[in-house]
Amino acid sequence: MTSTLRRRLVRAAAALLALILLPLTAITGSAATATFTNPLNSSGPDPWMTYHDGYYYLMTTPWSGPITMRKAPTIEALKGAAAVPVYDDFPASRGSNVWAPEFHLIDGPNGPRWYIYYSAGSGSIEAQRVHVAESAGTDPMGPYTYKGMVFGANDWWGIDGSPVTINGQLYFLWSGVPAQWTGADPSIYIVAMGNPWTVTGARTAISTPTHAWERQGTPMNEGPVALQHDGRTFVTYSASACQGPDYKLGLLTLTGSNPLSASSWTKNATPVFQRNDANGVYGPGHNGFFTSPDGTESWIVYHANASSTQGCGSTRTPRIQKFTWNADGTPNFGVPVAASTVLNVPSGEPVVTYQRIQSYNAQDRYVRHANFEARIDANVSPVADSRFRVVQGLADNGTGYVSFESANYPGYFLRHQDYQLVLARDDGTELFEADATFKQVPGLASSSWVSFQSYNFPDRYLRHYNYRLRIDTISTDQGRADATFRFAG
Repeated sequence: MTSTLRRRLVRAAAALLALILLPLTAITGSAATATFTNPLNSSGPDPWMTYHDGYYYLMTTPWSGPITMRKAPTIEALKGAAAVPVYDDFPASRGSNVWAPEFHLIDGPNGPRWYIYYSAGSGSIEAQRVHVAESAGTDPMGPYTYKGMVFGANDWWGIDGSPVTINGQLYFLWSGVPAQWTGADPSIYIVAMGNPWTVTGARTAISTPTHAWERQGTPMNEGPVALQHDGRTFVTYSASACQGPDYKLGLLTLTGSNPLSASSWTKNATPVFQRNDANGVYGPGHNGFFTSPDGTESWIVYHANASSTQGCGSTRTPRIQKFTWNADGTPNFGVPVAASTVLNVPSGEPVVTYQRIQSYNAQDRYVRHANFEARIDANVSPVADSRFRVVQGLADNGTGYVSFESANYPGYFLRHQDYQLVLARDDGTELFEADATFKQVPGLASSSWVSFQSYNFPDRYLRHYNYRLRIDTISTDQGRADATFRFAG
């Protein structure tokens, strides 16, 4: 076991005791809400979402590079989370029409890695291909490097790629056409994969838009994604034109033994998720799935419009809702709920408290990040820039040691560099964890307030100077006042 992994395991165990070990001043404030309403953001077509190691991750169509990701420990926090660039390798040959990125954790030749599958081309629809990037480790936020075009020398036209493992074999699903783009009806294809970036053998079309409900506006089958439950494999896909309100979900069920045989798949005769005018939801589709934090609930993420005339652009918003399973083992997605519907958060979602940190001698000012520099300001906008999750110290989980995780940049912490405080992404190194850890002590200017002593420079304290935050040795009354704060909730 590496020292970094050991530290992270200790940190995870310590988190269970956080409410006991942290001083009371660090845990005051309102508990996270247990309900939410859709949408998750004001724009976000083709959403993909998962819950992994204590955080939700959300990715949507960026149209052009970079591909960004939102990360947060709660659904409500996810709404305000910043869209952080995680991949930005887009030369002209694949720099246009960047659509529908998905990220999957796959145990491949390089060990467990995240893979981003996305559609892109040189500008025309005819040029769209499916590409893949691989993470350097097991952090969904990357970094990522380009692995290639999934279809390689086959050069098949394709969009909306998504992998699935069936009986130990990796397969790839996508929306394609029989040859190059010629106006043929886009259909759902499957092919075997030799590794997460290479297909092998012949492809098979397993669904074409033959039903009338799949041909409204434009004949279309796209956005396939696998759903597995109790040993069975299903594939949802989006049907009809995304430009209209009748974009919807269809369902395929693997009923045979060979996923590469079209006869092994059975298509539902009717759609399984579609517009609901009474709820003001139009064109629901291009979905993904994730499981609640405690593993007991199944959730669907999808995009939809709030008007029947909004079409296939940036008005589409990401939405989530829980779904259930029928007695026969098939999924029951219900109907898309109205944006005003109050929903319970996914089961097992942790209670997370965010704090504002108020200056002692400039009490209209609060600690915040701005352009990744830490400072104190009044009238902070957006207010999320001044909210922090106070967690056990990254370098020391003993009583009184704390670190400050940003509310809108989860995974980013306040740390000192050259004695200046910045907001930076946790890179897992011992140096980062030491720089981002402080000991909470009675306030140097008032014992009813608090001060923060640097973990790896214990003769220095967090203080403001010309409104910037830094760590300094403290020897004057001015310095003691500058180094005193309180949690304001």
